[in-house]
Amino acid sequence: MQRRDQLFINGKWVAPHGTGRIEVIHAATEAVMATIPEGSARDAEDAIHAARAAFDGWAATPPAVRARYLAQIAKGLKARVEELARLIAGEVGMPIKLARPLQAATPIYNWRLVAGLLDDFHFEEKVGNSLVVREPVGVVGAITPWNLPLNQITLKVAPALAAGCTVVLKPSEVAPLNAFVLAEVIEAAGLPPGVFNLVTGYGPVVGEVLASHPEVDMVSFTGSTRAGKRVSELAAQTVKRVALELGGKSAAVILDDADLRAAVQGTIHACFLNSGQICSAPSRMLVPRTRYDEVKAIARQVAEGFTVGDPLHDVSLGPLVSAVQRDRVLRYIRRGLAEGAELVTGGPEAPEGLDQGFFVRPTVLGKVEPRATVAQEEIFGPVLSILCYDGEDDAVRIANDSIYGLSGAVWSGDEARAIRVARRMRTGQVDINGAPFNMQAPYGGFKQSGNGREVGRYGMEEFLEYKAMQLRQG
Repeated sequence: MQRRDQLFINGKWVAPHGTGRIEVIHAATEAVMATIPEGSARDAEDAIHAARAAFDGWAATPPAVRARYLAQIAKGLKARVEELARLIAGEVGMPIKLARPLQAATPIYNWRLVAGLLDDFHFEEKVGNSLVVREPVGVVGAITPWNLPLNQITLKVAPALAAGCTVVLKPSEVAPLNAFVLAEVIEAAGLPPGVFNLVTGYGPVVGEVLASHPEVDMVSFTGSTRAGKRVSELAAQTVKRVALELGGKSAAVILDDADLRAAVQGTIHACFLNSGQICSAPSRMLVPRTRYDEVKAIARQVAEGFTVGDPLHDVSLGPLVSAVQRDRVLRYIRRGLAEGAELVTGGPEAPEGLDQGFFVRPTVLGKVEPRATVAQEEIFGPVLSILCYDGEDDAVRIANDSIYGLSGAVWSGDEARAIRVARRMRTGQVDINGAPFNMQAPYGGFKQSGNGREVGRYGMEEFLEYKAMQLRQG
């Protein structure tokens, strides 16, 4: 068991002001795998002051130098990739064969990607008689979730540092160990003191200080819509910039000319990735009413092909992150059945032979009504709802019948038709026929899925302010 006793503030590992401890629970064994400091408001304030003191110097650091630091951090993370994969597999429950490429290697790629952006990014341009410059927004409070912990940290911290901002990071207390590894790598890379700071703790304490403190210029938050609203309320008091990546209830629209087996299989695999603990998961599968029986048969076969078990073994589905999350998902399954859904496969019982660990059966609910609870609320587990539609317009109407708008998918034998339908969906991204995620395209949501964008150049632009300097002509 690990014991982390210190926070990383102003370039040093320091003892927290309080004595509280937070236990980190292994998702598969329910054992305590580590304890970390329960940071206090004073710890958060110390980190903010350090970031403020470091800001002017870091903002003035040439982009090429900032890029070298980021590349060095990527190199340091690569040297610890197996350690990170195993840590996150334990913290979150993702099978190790997926945790290596997705939880450990993807953040490394993104650190390198952001470093490369600085090679030719234009921080200033002439517009008429104005010199328009782009400057770092200032001190950034980054509040990150547990489901893809290191990558969500990376998508905030790397572009913020590249833009010239200084950062105070509060990672999820549920999956924080990877953040300590990152802090060690940043320390070894020699980043100037105060440029990056790590304070662990609970959202209502550390997170609220970051969101409300007048010396924090921007808060970037990923998490639930409920918590995102609270962050916005606090941030509004100082009119700081806010970027929010919140919940989702994404729809995969399978049109009547699609390859049905490929579409159903692709949707289920995307929905069940990380045991469904992905905010962009296509948890609603919209199918032609006349094809429901075919879809149901394929869905049952695909879902029952998932092997559930210890994430360090050769399985395709691990546990959920916590007992709280497991119990929440089971309540949703029961609610769906009580509201009239057909149980295609799975259900609220524990998987056979897995009485220990936070496991849930891969579950498919059929004939779900568009206004049913399981069709409207984010479940965040391996639960797929099948909804039937009558015609293309009806499919688009149902897909858009949500407070969320983070992601979506369209499957069709005619790509032009799929794009036409995708254009009508009120959501931040749409996958066409199972196309892969693009790490250079913007990621973010419409409606109550948030505001702002992450990933690639678009993510770095979130951390920059415009300044126009009017020049005399002649």
